[in-house]
Amino acid sequence: MTGNDRELWRVTTGTEAIVCVMVSCCSGAELQLRDGEQILLRELYPAKSDLYERARDLEADYRAR
Repeated sequence: MTGNDRELWRVTTGTEAIVCVMVSCCSGAELQLRDGEQILLRELYPAKSDLYERARDLEADYRAR
């Protein structure tokens, strides 16, 4: 992670850890799901509130698995 990254949540199952990260930028924020160094999902949002809502939905999905 870099200085602009903020970990929102982490789900660990066995040896796998899925991490949800918000990357702040001047035009809004980027949501990333990461498995180690691999980016599984990348979405851009103009408002952080929308990003947080999406992050909560994704967390519920991953925890239900």
